[in-house]
Amino acid sequence: MPDVLDATPYDALLLLSFGGPEGPDDVVPFLRNVTRGRDIPEERLKEVGQHYFLFGGVSPINGQNRALLEALRADFAGHGLDLPVYWGNRNWAPYLTDTLREMVRDGRRRVLVVTTSAYASYSGCRQYRENLADALAALAAEGLEPPAVDKLRHYFNHPGFVEPMADGVVRALAELPEEVRAGAHIAFCTHSIPVSAADTSGPPGDHGDGGAYVRQHLDVARTIADAVRERTGTEHPWRLVYQSRSGAPHIPWLEPDICDHLAERREAGVPAVVMAPIGFVSDHMEVLYDLDTEATAKAAELGLPVRRSATVGDDPRFAAAVRDLVLERAAAERGTPVAPCALGALGPSHDLCPVGCCPARAPRPAAAGADSPYA
Repeated sequence: MPDVLDATPYDALLLLSFGGPEGPDDVVPFLRNVTRGRDIPEERLKEVGQHYFLFGGVSPINGQNRALLEALRADFAGHGLDLPVYWGNRNWAPYLTDTLREMVRDGRRRVLVVTTSAYASYSGCRQYRENLADALAALAAEGLEPPAVDKLRHYFNHPGFVEPMADGVVRALAELPEEVRAGAHIAFCTHSIPVSAADTSGPPGDHGDGGAYVRQHLDVARTIADAVRERTGTEHPWRLVYQSRSGAPHIPWLEPDICDHLAERREAGVPAVVMAPIGFVSDHMEVLYDLDTEATAKAAELGLPVRRSATVGDDPRFAAAVRDLVLERAAAERGTPVAPCALGALGPSHDLCPVGCCPARAPRPAAAGADSPYA
């Protein structure tokens, strides 16, 4: 088809992420950005920042976004898709408003946005949309003409997101000692959020016990577990577990916590566990600390062999998935019939968020101190 790589009516793609500090002096100002609008004492911010200070005050997320940015540009160029790719963050440089201002000055008038959050939730989707609206309003207040902006659909079940993670679980299983490999369980990990936020995630029709947030993760976990069984010939029991809880202890958050789950699995006689961080696009701080540091230390204390599978990061298949989503949305905007790609039982997500989707009803954590979209 002559228009298979036609991105019109769009003239740019924006990679939108959370941002993170890139040195010790950045940590507290970064956390101040994360907790804007809340009166958090300086000492509390320094306390929360200890995870970053353990790694020299540097979050890996910005470096990982640079790698993804280059992967996207290389993929687009290699497939003849003439679409410039920009990068902006919610909470650290390059800031979203600055990037949009640059896009306006470059003459971009119709922009697609892909966020580094694959699932439905207020903080993982709607808040990004609110950030975009605020940034566009700021440009208008400066006398600039903001571009029209559309966010790509959720890609949690796109093959280019799911298949690299399935491969990662297979590799992690192979890294376990042979004597425990066949009996290993899989802990599919994602960010815990308040139960009230989960219950109202996604369109109103999905609201209820866990909402779209839990339902989508369970579907991805099931799809990966099935793929692992097909590739290894072994059925590995699994469970969806959570990490990185923050905020007031009296507010219910999704459970079980990964460390509690590891202890329970050890007590049940499970010989090994693979931790699969399906809720995260890259190995940012919450993977580096909460899984690679804290959960791994807990497993060592328990005498439980564990391995952690890889996130998608800048895998070429993920870059290709973003290209596919761009072309899919562009074709739909032109009125061309498209067949969206999706694995699992839920089917492709919506292009336009319905009224009542992911309302901001959940209590916000006091200071999350983590570079995920759920802070």
